[in-house]
Amino acid sequence: MRKVLIANRGEIARRIIRTCKAESIATVAVYSDADRDMPFVREADEAVHIGPPPVPHSYLNVENIIQAAKSTGADAIHPGYGLLSENESFARRVKEEGLVFIGPTPEVIGQMGDKLTARRVMQEAGVPVVPGCEDPLETADEAASVAASIGYPVMLKASAGGGGIGMQICRNEESLRQAYQSLRGRAKAYFGSDAMFVEKYIERPHHIEVQIAGDSHGTVVHLLERECSIQRRHQKVLEESPSPFLDPATREQLCQAAVQAAKAVGYTGVGTVEFIVDENKNFYFLEMNTRLQVEHPVTEEMTGLDLVSMQLSIARGEPLSIGQADVQAKRHAIELRVYAEDPVTFLPSPGTIALYQPPDMEHVRIDDGVESGAQVTPFYDPMIAKVIVSGQTRGEAVERAIAAMQNFQITGIKTNIPFLQEVLVDERFREGNYTTWFVQERAAKSNS
Repeated sequence: MRKVLIANRGEIARRIIRTCKAESIATVAVYSDADRDMPFVREADEAVHIGPPPVPHSYLNVENIIQAAKSTGADAIHPGYGLLSENESFARRVKEEGLVFIGPTPEVIGQMGDKLTARRVMQEAGVPVVPGCEDPLETADEAASVAASIGYPVMLKASAGGGGIGMQICRNEESLRQAYQSLRGRAKAYFGSDAMFVEKYIERPHHIEVQIAGDSHGTVVHLLERECSIQRRHQKVLEESPSPFLDPATREQLCQAAVQAAKAVGYTGVGTVEFIVDENKNFYFLEMNTRLQVEHPVTEEMTGLDLVSMQLSIARGEPLSIGQADVQAKRHAIELRVYAEDPVTFLPSPGTIALYQPPDMEHVRIDDGVESGAQVTPFYDPMIAKVIVSGQTRGEAVERAIAAMQNFQITGIKTNIPFLQEVLVDERFREGNYTTWFVQERAAKSNS
């Protein structure tokens, strides 16, 4: 592997470039008109313009990306996360062009990209799944029948969905029927498929995911878990590892279930198996993300491993350089996602960043994609930085996170930094006693 084209942008492109440089692998960036002056474009060894700002014409333009790889002599493509990272047809096209796709096989991407298929595969593998339907729903009547059989509340979901889009909690038949039509339309628009399914909604759950890595020689290891329960609109804003909720026995069972899930599909690459965990520590398979996660630095800081380096090694066909016994929780790590958004409504806040000054502190890692003067446009996700802190204990990591956010200066746009600061000093968070309802419950308390 001599040259890698990065089919992504922003902070994840910079993150991949760093590891490639450390391993003497040349990099190619692709960029839209809106990103022409962004840091990732300058930091790559080469950069190719691929189109106007809207993602269908640039970062989702498969032909332009393939042509950029060919014209620069790249022999591999790293998709990052989001965009084309879990696109089965893109992964297959990359391979057909004689290039290395840095990720799992197209077949695994397709299998795990459909949530109903993934449910069936996990059930057959003996991995616990949430009670629900096994086939796509054809009508609202079918949805109501399934919901009645498993009991309300239920979660109505798009089978091809992800990222918190295309799902709704329904607490009675009336709300289920109302949601059915609107969610079908949204699913068709976002994912190209209106297939829907229903599963039991777990009240006050924890969202806990397990990082896994599998090579082409049949070895799969887990890299422990991440607690991802602090979310707004079903999207994560803070992650930490180890989870303050799990006991050692449940942690071992959960991580082994993730390995079992990965082996069931012959997983090659770095990926994540996500679980819903109820208040009694019963856990259920949620989905498998066949890519690098936004929150992968939490695992890196906690274990001391470089996940991008592992991806590159696996893609070259090399066996994993570590065994399960080598994976240890050396530190406690926390990641905070800094978004260009209103800290109360969480609505995006595009504009020009007048001043961008992240904290420069020991044990604080900044993964970002912007600088002073950069434009935050409405074309892309409004996340502008990730602050990853670590400590010997959870308490030490929390205190460092508080200090880091106090020393993060951004002017010219609204950010969610005030919200993150409030989360860090919240008593429930300090005690590690929080669920996916943390944000809603906090808002309800402040409005009462």
